[in-house]
Amino acid sequence: MSDHDTYQRLITLLDTTRTPYRLIDHEPDGTTDSVSALRGHPVSQAAKCIILRVKTDRKTTRHVLAVVPGDRRVDLDAVRTLFNARYVGFSDAATAERLAHAVPGTVLPFAFDPDLELVADPAVVARPQLYFNAARLDRSAAISGSDYARLAQPRIEPIAGPQPAETQEAAPA
Repeated sequence: MSDHDTYQRLITLLDTTRTPYRLIDHEPDGTTDSVSALRGHPVSQAAKCIILRVKTDRKTTRHVLAVVPGDRRVDLDAVRTLFNARYVGFSDAATAERLAHAVPGTVLPFAFDPDLELVADPAVVARPQLYFNAARLDRSAAISGSDYARLAQPRIEPIAGPQPAETQEAAPA
């Protein structure tokens, strides 16, 4: 499946489910901080999508698509505990691209591959608007966090590291 096919699969999913969404064209960029600025929203409203390699024992390796708010990191220890794993680390680029059907920087917060398990932090699905690159470096999509949860059906678990200090003060109580 090519990047174009992945983009088309996303659009078809959004259209056939009559999910409200918005497409945003922008300069090509795959870095969460800079593409959030191009799209004109706080980094915390972006979906940061990271593919992880999770080894539960010496013979068993799983791949997990971890989705966290754009201003936070994936808490590898939380993922290790969640899966009762011996090791959790970032997947190599070739494996990530194969499983996501997209190049790095354009990974969708959807698992379209059966070998990829989707886990999203509760803060992601709580967003009124969630922004992510739409399997393309030059186009992004925005949907509500609740629509994202309904469509993607992620396992929802606290997997994000702590909020950065500068956003904690502004966070609602």
